[in-house]
Amino acid sequence: MITRTAIASLAIALAACGQQGATPQEMPDSDNGLPTTNEMPGPDEGVFPSMMTATASIIGAEGTEIGTANFLDGPNGEMIRVELNSGSLTPGWHGIHLHGTGTCEDVGVFKASGGHHGKIEGAHGLLNPKGPEAGDLPNIWVAEDGSAGYEAFTRLTALDSLLDEDGSALIIHEAEDDHMTQPIGGAGARVACGVIQ
Repeated sequence: MITRTAIASLAIALAACGQQGATPQEMPDSDNGLPTTNEMPGPDEGVFPSMMTATASIIGAEGTEIGTANFLDGPNGEMIRVELNSGSLTPGWHGIHLHGTGTCEDVGVFKASGGHHGKIEGAHGLLNPKGPEAGDLPNIWVAEDGSAGYEAFTRLTALDSLLDEDGSALIIHEAEDDHMTQPIGGAGARVACGVIQ
């Protein structure tokens, strides 16, 4: 049971604590050496690190443009964004990889783009204990209308290696990649290609 003395002691202690915090604090001068909003550098003035970018116009089996890919080289890896127009591909999962040669000249088969970027014999696949290869990416999902929006991040490569002397290409396959089977995860024929520039 709380006595009147205990209540009074508690009230006095609380009042004493309240008086210590009542002293007004001094506000710093507005001229404290920090830059004002007008003096702060903008995004193109050294606030963010310079990041290399690249694009690819993606063509389908008939040779017409079906979408685009954008690449952003960040400090910790590569961001890849792909957008495909409606009617571009069959609905469902499709394997998507980075290939070692920057050409799509053999429209419809796209074999001129070579093998995977950073090819290692027997190492294809994101789930492969011997891999993955630098060109391996997660599958892309194509909607019922044949369009797709895709974003993937990879630490397996960087733009400077994709934009080497013979360039690189983004290839989309007819079926999904199981990320284990050699050499391309059972992804089948190449149905779309974009030269990375």
